[in-house]
Amino acid sequence: MTKLLIKNGYVFQNNEFQQTDIEVNDGNISKIQNNLQINNQQVIDATNQYVIPGLVDVHVHFREPGFEDKENIKTGSLAAAHGGYTTVYAMPNLNPVPDSAEKMQQMIDLNHENSVVHTEQYSSITYGRTGDDLVDFSAMIKNGAKGFSNDGSGIQSAKTMLEAMKLTKENNTVLAAHVEDKSLMGNGVMNAGKKAESLGLPGISNLVETAQLARDIEIARETGAHYHVCHLSTKQSVELVRQAKKDGVNITAEVSPHHLFLNESMIESDNAMYKMNPPLRTLEDCQAVLAGLFDGTIDMIATDHAPHTDEQKAGSMMNAAFGITGLEVSLSLLYTKLVQPGLCSFAQIINWMSVNPAKIFKNEVAGSLEAGKPADITIFDPNQIRLVNKEEMQSKGNNTPFINHQLTGDVMLTIVSGKVVYQKNK
Repeated sequence: MTKLLIKNGYVFQNNEFQQTDIEVNDGNISKIQNNLQINNQQVIDATNQYVIPGLVDVHVHFREPGFEDKENIKTGSLAAAHGGYTTVYAMPNLNPVPDSAEKMQQMIDLNHENSVVHTEQYSSITYGRTGDDLVDFSAMIKNGAKGFSNDGSGIQSAKTMLEAMKLTKENNTVLAAHVEDKSLMGNGVMNAGKKAESLGLPGISNLVETAQLARDIEIARETGAHYHVCHLSTKQSVELVRQAKKDGVNITAEVSPHHLFLNESMIESDNAMYKMNPPLRTLEDCQAVLAGLFDGTIDMIATDHAPHTDEQKAGSMMNAAFGITGLEVSLSLLYTKLVQPGLCSFAQIINWMSVNPAKIFKNEVAGSLEAGKPADITIFDPNQIRLVNKEEMQSKGNNTPFINHQLTGDVMLTIVSGKVVYQKNK
């Protein structure tokens, strides 16, 4: 295996940056100290660049098996590497759904064969993902499941959710919930309100999210299960989670970059690039979600990377697929929108995108740079000016309104277990 020496970078350790060197040997970090001597290694000059623990995304869709026209494990993982991610957690809305021990093992093997980053796998909560019959939690964990989710669908039955959370608690695992009351969703395609009315499009009420979230919080309170809320999007949801945390409920939450930086006022026409679920809410919701991130109510940033073909995102919102890609732009986007204006430090970004998700999902090998740990390392240049374009994308999906946006800061290099899996301009 290649020996690497990363010289002169600002290395993130103990929540601060210090200029030092990192030696990588046999896939692991062997030394972090000043003035390491060059000795038959490949040398990477990281002068004026940040050297950070590889990013961790607990919410991605790689579409394989079943929907390879949108994405596959190889292209999704290359997109992750391009964005600086070294560990991702893949959702189970696939065909077949990984809902049995055998299918889970097949899914783990597929991830291992085809991914250039560490791709961990969620099991569905129920057989087929959309029903009420619970999978065998214990068997799924034994075969490699790192959590349980029916993402793409909310669990409609309170009884099913209660039984699922009991099993979550018994098995000391995490349940990641897509909160969506189907009976309130209707045929909505964007946030309900004056903007939707002006565009003549059916709306999605905040209640679709908050009503089910309020129910689930009470079930989590009763069971003590680790309940993780996916893609939080409303002011009311933030307040519900904030209060639940104060009450001692075992709850964590993520927000996606698009719910921080995009809102319904930016939708000027019936443009399917802005169709996502949960929908883009109001500016007030964006501000509340950002405040929740800053005060610790929301624990982490997750992309909900959801690629689709160009055809599936063409035409009216009425017929197009829900979803936005995110892996390849998120770090640059957060640096541009939050660090550059002085709203937060780059260290805070790394906590939200690496340290916290690794800690909360009990991934002991991710989220920090330490001697003896796998060399999962991202090098980020804060001075690069980047124009987001389709040509640079590794994902099959180009469904993001951030195409043609100019951002500051870019991933230069991504290393997974000591191997360079992405290098800018190579």
